[in-house]
Amino acid sequence: MKKFIAILMLVCFSTTMIFAQTAKPAAKKPATETKAAKAATPAKDATAAAVGTPAKAAVPTKKDGTPDMRYKVNKDAATAGPTKKDGTPDMRYKANKDAAAKKK
Repeated sequence: MKKFIAILMLVCFSTTMIFAQTAKPAAKKPATETKAAKAATPAKDATAAAVGTPAKAAVPTKKDGTPDMRYKVNKDAATAGPTKKDGTPDMRYKANKDAAAKKK
């Protein structure tokens, strides 16, 4: 009887291990956009306009597309005021209210 219970427990544990969940796979990086799709998006022109430079002037960026903070143009844009988690200006702060008033 002891052998039967031991074998039954072994079978139960082995089946639980077989059906156990595996680790979640690492998040895949999004597919890189094609050159045509990048050209269609006006992200760089909008960034240049927000910084106050002419639209034709290129804002210095790194290879991954983020602004290169070694340049004064990018530092000024980053220090405009506190932002919310989604990246929009937080209007509770005076620096952002002043910037909004200047745009109008």
